[in-house]
Amino acid sequence: MDTNLKQGYVEPARPSTKRYCQYLKLNPNTLAQYKYWHGSEHIWKEIPEGIRRAGILNMEIYIIEEKAFMIVETPLDFDWDAAFGRLATFERQAEWEDFVGQFQEGSSGKRSEEKWQLAERVFSIHES
Repeated sequence: MDTNLKQGYVEPARPSTKRYCQYLKLNPNTLAQYKYWHGSEHIWKEIPEGIRRAGILNMEIYIIEEKAFMIVETPLDFDWDAAFGRLATFERQAEWEDFVGQFQEGSSGKRSEEKWQLAERVFSIHES
């Protein structure tokens, strides 16, 4: 695939996985900082490690204007509530949520699953 076409490209879900899509509103005044701290060279190493330990196979965040859109891919037997309950107890996770909360609208003092809203899927080519 041409690397110029990768922006906005989403790998298709594997048949043996589930996909969750979520969104939240970002503070427009701190958007650059949000992007900076989510870059692979700046994110705290414990955060992606914890996400993997919670059983998440892949997580991506996309930004359009002041909205962040997250795609989470998990095994079929993934229990969302149990996994995010565990994730909240992992090293530096609560500290990270407090830290990035300053870049997110209305997110101060909330855990990840309290901030992000699940998006409703209204179309799938696989079901058409």
